[in-house]
Amino acid sequence: MPLNIEHYLSIARGIITDSPLDLKTMEDICETPDESVFNLLPGADLIRNFHKGKKIHLCTICNAKSGKCSEDCGFCPQSAFHQTQIENYGLLGEEELTQIPKSLIDTPVNRYSVVTSGRGLGSDAVDLVAQAFSSLEKKRLSYCASLGILQDRDFEALKKAGVTRYHHNLETGESHFEKICTTHTFKNRVDTIKRAQNAGFEICSGGIFGIGETNRQVLELALELKRLDVDAVPLNFLSPIPGTRMEGRSNLTPLKCLKIIALFRYVLPEKDIFICGGRQLNLKQLVPYIFHAGASGMMTGNYLTTQGAGLGDDLEMITQLGFEPLI
Repeated sequence: MPLNIEHYLSIARGIITDSPLDLKTMEDICETPDESVFNLLPGADLIRNFHKGKKIHLCTICNAKSGKCSEDCGFCPQSAFHQTQIENYGLLGEEELTQIPKSLIDTPVNRYSVVTSGRGLGSDAVDLVAQAFSSLEKKRLSYCASLGILQDRDFEALKKAGVTRYHHNLETGESHFEKICTTHTFKNRVDTIKRAQNAGFEICSGGIFGIGETNRQVLELALELKRLDVDAVPLNFLSPIPGTRMEGRSNLTPLKCLKIIALFRYVLPEKDIFICGGRQLNLKQLVPYIFHAGASGMMTGNYLTTQGAGLGDDLEMITQLGFEPLI
């Protein structure tokens, strides 16, 4: 039987006063029926407001190298194992890599990230990306890179160029990972995160939902990210692109998406939680509830291969809800 609002508010009050959240309570939250998800939201909203206030962190990305990826991630239209209609192109040049961040200087967007397809960029390509970052101003924007599995010297080059955060999603719980990807392991991803941490980077790592995972595997991912003590957690919801192995397989509903967001806020109370790919497609009319479910940030603009909301629309929604962008 689902617990009532006051029970979850009591849990939330305990969390913000440093009362440990036990595994049984986490499991109860992740098994909350979708139709009872609004019982979770006041507590999640309380936790978010305590740690993040009314500030919403906005980020945007550049798809700097698209398609022809050697990895077989079942949800990804950029995989060479899939026959999709996405645009394929090699690594962009310095002028193209710096065009977006230069246009963001006078906007409330806080962070810009360069993202590339493939198992990992070679060192020469990393150096090119680093050179582009080196040429950008560092006062207003913060910078992130998502370049796959890298070597230590590559992390050093990015750090020297002014990149402060490295993005590398775990994608799903370890027990589900091999059903989604066979060309590299969950451990490969964890090891990359640890190397980036050792190099002094903040870590942005999350996952994608609607790819056949169970409720417990959603919790499994959240607990692994908690163990790794990542700094920011992007949550993506599957866009089942034709031609991928996940075509037509998503079982997400707007309520299920809100429950996932709320669960991550209860488990990771102090972390930035970003809502990213698949936001409009899966949350539909419930998109404005993402902040009351615990999100403290979102990706604005386009995603890697799908279209996102415009910055103006996102700012209007934030303002109407009584929030303001973090600058």
